[in-house]
Amino acid sequence: MSGELDSLETSPASLHQSCGLSERTLTPDELEKLRNDRALVSDFKQQKLEIDAQKNWDLFYKRNTTNFFKDRHWTTREFEELKNCRESQGQKLVLLEAGCGVGNCIFPLLEEDLSILIYACDFSPRAVEFVKQNALYCTERCLAFQCDLTKDDLQATIQVETVDVATLIFVLSAIHPDKMQKALEQIYKVLRPGGIVLFRDYGLYDHAMLRFKSGNKLGENFYVRQDGTRSFFFSREYLAGLFQQAGFETLVNEYVLRETVNKKEGLCVPRVFLQSKFCKPVPSLSPA
Repeated sequence: MSGELDSLETSPASLHQSCGLSERTLTPDELEKLRNDRALVSDFKQQKLEIDAQKNWDLFYKRNTTNFFKDRHWTTREFEELKNCRESQGQKLVLLEAGCGVGNCIFPLLEEDLSILIYACDFSPRAVEFVKQNALYCTERCLAFQCDLTKDDLQATIQVETVDVATLIFVLSAIHPDKMQKALEQIYKVLRPGGIVLFRDYGLYDHAMLRFKSGNKLGENFYVRQDGTRSFFFSREYLAGLFQQAGFETLVNEYVLRETVNKKEGLCVPRVFLQSKFCKPVPSLSPA
């Protein structure tokens, strides 16, 4: 279940990118649009969206198969220091990709690093099947399985405190805000002390958020797309609070502001992502 449905990465060229702690400044028209968008989807429809969440993601993968997202080779930059750290200790890097989709993150990693061990789980059974059908899938190096992080027990498949790195890449935004905490607590349990979560997702005031029309709002910074999949847009403060409540320490937590051009429509649009690293603390040794 990778929720990066609104990314423009398939066609436009990036013009400018910056990282920082401040959210994007809205134009007067954008401020007015958000102020006027107060009507929420009915409780009945919201409950139905929650019940049908898995079905809607399965239908998404049925329509798009493995063709929607590009492979995420950019993630290998983030893993280098982590991989080197484990190799210096003579150990394999053990990775959990929570919300693996069809494997756009894991297969570039498996191609580049023969010693990595990957657990890959997704909400959608269809997405997991696509992972298993990939020619690069090898059960000695990768275990793909279906899991709803908000209610299934991750420890049924992964032993406690055995994972070095977990990724949440355009995943948490697709989960109902009331259930995000549960998902993070599950990941916390399987991470070893000192283990890292690499996070990238939609940031507050991203172009995709401002593009939603009236009638798609589920709650504060939370919207539904036409296909029934949902998307939350994070502020730095909100995200840090979620992770801290689950027991993590914040290492990096910043907005990535990017202007991209949609060549087809001749538009320059502001994209906002949140890119972060969180760590499971290492227990301090008690004095003798």
